[in-house]
Amino acid sequence: MIPRLSHSESIPEIVQSFLAELRQSSFSGDIQHDYGTRLVSSTDNSIYQVLPQAVVFPKNSSDIQAVLELTAQQKFHQSIKITARGGGTGTNGQSLTEGIVLDCSRYMNRILETNIKQGWVRVEPGVVLDQLNEHLTPQEVFFAPDLSPSNRATLGGMVNTDACGKGSRIYGRTSDHVLELSCVLSNGETFESVPLDEDKLSAYKQKSGIAGEVFKVVDQIVLEKADLIEKVFPKMSRFMTGYNLAKVYGNSEKNFNLNYLLSGSEGTLAVVSELKLRLTALPKYKRLLVLKYEHFDDALRDAQILVENDPAAIETIDEKILSLAKEDEIYLKIKDFIADEKLKSGKKIRPTRTISLLEFCGNNKTKLEKQVSALCKIIDARKNKSGEATGYYRTADPQEIKDLWSLRKKGVGLLGNTKGERKPLPFVEDTAVPPENLAAYIREFRKLLESYGLQYAMFGHVDVGCLHVRPALDLKNPQEEGWIRELSDQVVALVKKYGGVMWSEHGRGYRSEYTAEFFGEELHHDLRRIKEAFDPENRLNPGKIVTPLSQAADKVVSLEGPLRGHQDRQIAPELQKEYETAVNCNGNGACFDYSSKNVMCPSSRITRDRVHSPKGRAGMMREWLRMLSLNPERETSVSNNSSGNKSVLTQTNSVADNFFNSAYSKIKNTLRKKQGEYDFSHEVYESMAGCLVCKACVTQCPVHVNVPEFRSKFLNLYHTRYLRPLKDYLVGSTETVGRLFSNIPRPVNAILNWPMNRNLLKYKIGLRDFPLYSPESVRQRLLDSNAIEFDLDKMSSLSQEELERSVILVQDAFTSFYESQLVLEFYELLRKLNYSVYVAPFHPNGKPLHVKGFLAQFHKVAEKNAKWLSHIARCGIPMVGLDPSVVLTYRDEYLKIIDENELPFKVLLPQEFLVRNSEKYIKYALAATDKLHDYQLLGHCTEKTEAQLSQEQWKEVFEKFGLSLKLIPAGCCGMAGTYGHETEHYEESRGIYDLSWSGKIPQDPFLRQNILTTGFSCRSQIKRFEGFRPLHPLQVLLREIKSDS
Repeated sequence: MIPRLSHSESIPEIVQSFLAELRQSSFSGDIQHDYGTRLVSSTDNSIYQVLPQAVVFPKNSSDIQAVLELTAQQKFHQSIKITARGGGTGTNGQSLTEGIVLDCSRYMNRILETNIKQGWVRVEPGVVLDQLNEHLTPQEVFFAPDLSPSNRATLGGMVNTDACGKGSRIYGRTSDHVLELSCVLSNGETFESVPLDEDKLSAYKQKSGIAGEVFKVVDQIVLEKADLIEKVFPKMSRFMTGYNLAKVYGNSEKNFNLNYLLSGSEGTLAVVSELKLRLTALPKYKRLLVLKYEHFDDALRDAQILVENDPAAIETIDEKILSLAKEDEIYLKIKDFIADEKLKSGKKIRPTRTISLLEFCGNNKTKLEKQVSALCKIIDARKNKSGEATGYYRTADPQEIKDLWSLRKKGVGLLGNTKGERKPLPFVEDTAVPPENLAAYIREFRKLLESYGLQYAMFGHVDVGCLHVRPALDLKNPQEEGWIRELSDQVVALVKKYGGVMWSEHGRGYRSEYTAEFFGEELHHDLRRIKEAFDPENRLNPGKIVTPLSQAADKVVSLEGPLRGHQDRQIAPELQKEYETAVNCNGNGACFDYSSKNVMCPSSRITRDRVHSPKGRAGMMREWLRMLSLNPERETSVSNNSSGNKSVLTQTNSVADNFFNSAYSKIKNTLRKKQGEYDFSHEVYESMAGCLVCKACVTQCPVHVNVPEFRSKFLNLYHTRYLRPLKDYLVGSTETVGRLFSNIPRPVNAILNWPMNRNLLKYKIGLRDFPLYSPESVRQRLLDSNAIEFDLDKMSSLSQEELERSVILVQDAFTSFYESQLVLEFYELLRKLNYSVYVAPFHPNGKPLHVKGFLAQFHKVAEKNAKWLSHIARCGIPMVGLDPSVVLTYRDEYLKIIDENELPFKVLLPQEFLVRNSEKYIKYALAATDKLHDYQLLGHCTEKTEAQLSQEQWKEVFEKFGLSLKLIPAGCCGMAGTYGHETEHYEESRGIYDLSWSGKIPQDPFLRQNILTTGFSCRSQIKRFEGFRPLHPLQVLLREIKSDS
């Protein structure tokens, strides 16, 4: 039995008082101070972990004003600190705080107004970059800064760090595209930051309160210190972020423009509540070149030559990231474009260890082609020489361009998947030097890292002299923690030597103490005066960049500030190993993807609560493991099993382990839970219970955080202390009970349909909308069809020719018990294609048991079923299963149970089997004139993520049969096995469906015939909400293709 866990992180009384008064005020947003929400906001993509006191989620600018007005009250003005937060993708801890987090991402994400004629858009700060550009694309305009985390980075966060990213040499930084900022100051005052001519500036200086003081102080400093500012600020496109004095007057309009000062200020001066942004016309044409190199240095040497060819962007990726990409779903899409090159003889291979991506854009197609061709000609002439690019791949295909840029965007996340304890970390990774100095600078940088015996990863924007370097350290090791300071100090000296800056686009955050090194003491003093004017009491994101001049006791945050490694080193080593994917989550935030077209984490998307994201669940799990490791009861409460090869946290007590004492303890603990006794495990349970087990995180997360795996382990352990709900037992027994009930469907369906029983299931047990059993069982239907007997002795003696025309159909509970007609139609299709079909007797797979955390029972079922499938596999006949979620357990959960890299059997998905022999199907294909339908496939989310070629394989199969099939981009349907059948999740299930699938379903009954789905749960969800059951692709093939004549 696991112990009860309590944390010691209490909330100060003054904060509790503040939150209580905020609830009574006009504030209309959410106020959360539960430990889970605070934990999720305690990390970003940096090396730091700082627990806030609470998180508030404003719904509008009035809410922001209400928060800051309350902080200005006498009783709160010195105690309450506020830090604004957006996407939480920062690499330097910019939005981490011990105070209160003001998170604008949950509600303030509306696009308010678009004026294409005048070229601007008004948005709230929580709008995501890709969200905005998707909205703008039909108008052929976009918001130009292009960031790696563009699918989760918020525009408010982009302004606060003055982000830039790809193509900044052409398009500049975020601040170059800001027209107006609506802000709330530290005392709740509001003001608009717009470019001001001399007369308007004079009027603004006369304003009362903080606003008037701000304009006076800033204007005085930038005028009086103009020469010093000109001298100190480097003449680089990647200049210093934060308090950009150089552009307050030194902008293209030559007006006083406070937007340049606010951009990059990391929320230390004001909270941005609304943005008016400049739009840029989309180029009509794009071309991408992938340049291949044997060595990273070769790519660096080429940078200046490539810049002379004037591409819109140059991004370089090193061997470390390319090797990690091979383990990611992106690799299948781009592997042919980055393949090794051969010499003219065709024998010697020149490996591709580094690539540079060059994008060319323009509105004149002919000119663009000539520009690209000229560079290709140069590369061709040099490619056989040592030290030169070995070759290139050239493309104009939009999808190929998108996939290759996805590789670059995934770079940061992929580094978290590095094997071993040392991981590439961001703490000196945002430096920039003049491009002409880059090669020499990097040589010394690498020499420094190698002197510590460190490996590292490099990627970035070589055209502007900004290369992101991430040394691999293990911050659980105190010695290596000390290297953070040593390396940072030496990199600062190195950057200054080459005329560069320490922060070029990712903000300062916990590197703020180096500000004076680059600004000089005089300007540093002036920065503190500016902070004083805006925020005299240091209430806004205190400790970042500078502190107010009058607050002498306040210091900027320390480089060694609370590190995540401090927490992780407290987790027992054996638990770190077993729960590796949770511990390895590096906070890159890929799971915050805003788009409903993508499969990543539907629970996070519908709740907009990051506790219900893979990052949130991994963070909760890490803390749970830490608390469990420190609890003295852990060692005696759970013991190793007899085999000794499993962690203490995967075991369950045997029946012999004093059943009655165990049951009594569970009842007692469950009653205490209902009475309100706190246990951190309850918060973890709520987070895990909201997971759909769609498994998108396993492949879509570049670190491969496997929530379904550690979720099952947690549920298994949680219920050693607390009683399981009855619905878990019903779900877990789906296969065993279903095998019995499917043979007597009529009386069972009558009982299930009885209104009183449906209400009992729905309101008392917590299950609803259960499917009915098929009127006839698979066994009965096969008997009626005179199916071939499943005789292993006869099957093992088949000739080679007979084997090639044979297939074994492996049953699953969902299609066999509830859609027996589909099983029979697959059987008939295979017979129509001249196969001998052997339908294997049903054996439980164990999937429902694993989902609900019945791990001991799942182990037994999986081991028994694996032996059975291994036995029948010996006859050499291919095995095929119907439901993707069941088939794919043989490629994930079963491998872990059997503890093998590969099982002695393989169960194929239908399309995988059909595509193998697709050339044989030409004689069955329809003529083009016979096509009556344009079919559309809504894929099963687990199938799309775990079998990455599966959707294209369906398309290929249809094409071979002369049919058309369009793949519809969509996320999860919201049913996800039993999730949508649980009463507590009904609203979320419906919401997920409406978010992603509802708009894809036509209202015309004729067109609905064209909608196809592969998952049983997906068909059930459409039936529930649309009133019709879509066909499986196999049913269409059976009806459409010609018979063999």
